[in-house]
Amino acid sequence: METRRNFIKKSSFGIVATASLNSNFMIGKNILGANDRIHCAIAGVRSRGKAHTAAIHLQKNAKILYSCDVDDTILDEHNQWSKENIGYVPKVEKDFRKLVENKEIDAIFIASPEHWHAPMSIMAMQAGKHVYVEKPCSHNPYENELLIAAQKKYGLKVQMGNQQRSALTSMRAVSDIRNGIIGEVYKGEAYYSNNRGSIGIGKPAPIPQTLDWDLWQGPAPRTQYKDNIHPYNWHWFRNWGTGEVHNNGTHEIDICRWALGVDLPQSVTSFGGKYAYQDDWEFVDNQQVTFTYPKAKFITWTGHSRGLIQPKQPGRGVTLYGSKGTIQLDRNFYKYFDLGGNLIKEEFENVVSQTTDTRGQGGLDVNHVGNLFDAIREEKPLTAEIKDASISTLMCHLANMAQDAGETLHIDSTSGKVLNNDKIMQNWRRDYAPGWEPTV
Repeated sequence: METRRNFIKKSSFGIVATASLNSNFMIGKNILGANDRIHCAIAGVRSRGKAHTAAIHLQKNAKILYSCDVDDTILDEHNQWSKENIGYVPKVEKDFRKLVENKEIDAIFIASPEHWHAPMSIMAMQAGKHVYVEKPCSHNPYENELLIAAQKKYGLKVQMGNQQRSALTSMRAVSDIRNGIIGEVYKGEAYYSNNRGSIGIGKPAPIPQTLDWDLWQGPAPRTQYKDNIHPYNWHWFRNWGTGEVHNNGTHEIDICRWALGVDLPQSVTSFGGKYAYQDDWEFVDNQQVTFTYPKAKFITWTGHSRGLIQPKQPGRGVTLYGSKGTIQLDRNFYKYFDLGGNLIKEEFENVVSQTTDTRGQGGLDVNHVGNLFDAIREEKPLTAEIKDASISTLMCHLANMAQDAGETLHIDSTSGKVLNNDKIMQNWRRDYAPGWEPTV
């Protein structure tokens, strides 16, 4: 198994040989004209990768050259899905690093398990490729720093998959808030509601012949394969996932931060626990987080992973409170109420997006991918460029850190680092498998 470090050293597209990029590239930047076709590859095609596939297919002058996954069964299923839904079958590849080597690829879409998000993004940028990376963009806060440094160094476009930033109704709502429609906005209330079942107690099992388990683990420290990890439940193991606050909370926390016009908080408090099942789930399954800001502004996130919020609410959403009224948002609508709770205005997205299934496919994916392609071709601003998106990701990391600490964390609002708590700051970065630590 070749490590990331040795691969980068050997690759003609590595950091030590950037100047050898072919004539379609300048150092650190992939140059495409307004009419050039954008060639894409998708890493991770079981679930969100299909939403990426559908969104790319609906763009003008774009083509998916490769589908990449470490599991042959998933690739075979995706090939059939692609044939039925986009009318062609991209080439297949199991090893992401071969996508990095490929001179034909302009942009790489990353929908892998979360421990791969930042390392894949950095490797892609080092090879001169633009990146669309699913949320969260990192497995730990240290990787946020690396991503920002890499984007700055290589000058490529990096969009995070918090696709509600490209919702027309959310854009209008934020514009209306800036223009004072609900007065002084002071609170963002985000929530997520689901009823996930038990993941059981995993048993050591033979690695499926179709799965490259070593490459699946990649930068993560090696563990024994068990029967309740792949293909989805890795979300709930700390070695690879980041819990529900990242898996879904990132979206609505990001919208609250955007609407309130704030960045890193002054303090973070988290309450919660694991209540529903005695199983291998390693995070809290119900959680309440509060982020505080100057001028008495604050954001809350209520996450119910296993047990629906009662009284019954939609599966996810945001309510924004101001001195003159409130605004309710989700991926598909914008509703404005006066202080008495009377509906004054409502708008809906033209194309519906799914909200609580694992794919989350819909019109917002099309908008968000289109925004990335406009940025690549025409230098238009990204709606979720990595420097800003990483702030929302860091907030979710801080939520997990506050939960682990069992106390309110006070935050340096410039760096995001925890003040006066060296013990919890040990969670700022992770351990990596030998030879796999990402570098810029």
